[in-house]
Amino acid sequence: MAKAKEGDTVKIHYTGRLSDGTVFDSSVGQEPLKFKIGSKQVFPAIENSIIGMEIKETKTIIVPASDAYGPYRDDMVVDVPRANFPSDIEPEVGLQLELVQSNNEPIIVTILKVSEDTVTLDANHPLAGKDLTFDVQLVEIV
Repeated sequence: MAKAKEGDTVKIHYTGRLSDGTVFDSSVGQEPLKFKIGSKQVFPAIENSIIGMEIKETKTIIVPASDAYGPYRDDMVVDVPRANFPSDIEPEVGLQLELVQSNNEPIIVTILKVSEDTVTLDANHPLAGKDLTFDVQLVEIV
């Protein structure tokens, strides 16, 4: 039976879980994820684990925070004057906004706290600082 190798385009089903078992993403019940091994479209730990797998084979892969979305950085949490918010946006905890940085790159921020005078924004990825576990199944080598 064929085994996946560097340069192959593959399709996988995956379920991503946190260390407490909470599922944060899954392709099960949807189209499998398609990518070329070596193209850096997925975490290197997943690409490397797929190499050598056969169709229908399953694996559990642990991706440490340092190899996923990096550590949680306190310097990416800022308080912004509430007066700086556009009048058509009512800040609420959990609301995600897309802002444009000074280099014109977009960034997604999440509102952590709202007070009368300030809004606390978090620019960390929601999975920053978390080790991720992926259950993967090789569905197809295209």
